[in-house]
Amino acid sequence: MRLFLAVLLPLSTFSFALGLTQPLMRFERLYFLEDRPNLIEMITELWRQEDMALATIVGLFSIGFPAAKILLIHIAAMTGGNSRSLALLSMVSKWSMLDVMLVALVLFAAKTSGLAAAAILPGLWFYAAATLSTAFAASLCTRA
Repeated sequence: MRLFLAVLLPLSTFSFALGLTQPLMRFERLYFLEDRPNLIEMITELWRQEDMALATIVGLFSIGFPAAKILLIHIAAMTGGNSRSLALLSMVSKWSMLDVMLVALVLFAAKTSGLAAAAILPGLWFYAAATLSTAFAASLCTRA
């Protein structure tokens, strides 16, 4: 189980980094205009459009809490899962949610003007892989 966790943790960290920086979706408007935003760009665009509260909420739940969860899993794996790191991990796990990031995608799509066709790009798959592998790693840490 420790070996599986040793493989899963770098995989989830790497997938999370790619999920933040790679384009999540492709929005095509009027056959020749195209947007390929990543999650960081979406949050900064919400901030630029003066939706600071929404940008903060989406950033916190889609980047902040998942990053803290991955960090706490690494700490729990290195320390052998002491009670404090597991308690923090349990608390942060409740707040890092994939559905908030998906709501951000819908909001960003709604804020772009015009009719748009959308396609999923690798960033979304990396983010989903990071979410699932992190959840699995967290469950392995609490069992160990």
